[in-house]
Amino acid sequence: MDISNNNWLAMSDGALVATIGAFVKHHRLLQNKTQQQLATEAGINRSTITQIEKGEKITLQSLLQVLRVLNLLYIMDVFKVQQQISPLQLAKLEQNKRQRVRNKDNSNDNKSDW
Repeated sequence: MDISNNNWLAMSDGALVATIGAFVKHHRLLQNKTQQQLATEAGINRSTITQIEKGEKITLQSLLQVLRVLNLLYIMDVFKVQQQISPLQLAKLEQNKRQRVRNKDNSNDNKSDW
């Protein structure tokens, strides 16, 4: 199931929903679960599982419940917002970074072996 070559922007909404349904069905079958087992564990109707797998309209909450039961919530990582720093702020931070360390204990410098 190689999806790396798909052009997501070119796909219709229906095709995207069908892709999600195929993803859910694939993982359900890999885990050897019936639609009824998955529905019971997710706390939804079996008909909702059928709708998901056929690419029909469902609620986002139902999809999340199914993904949770199938241990697939890791796909939510793509939605995580990462704080980014601007190039100007990064340059200022680099400019303020320490360049060298000086020994503040000068008592050894005053002593001479001569």
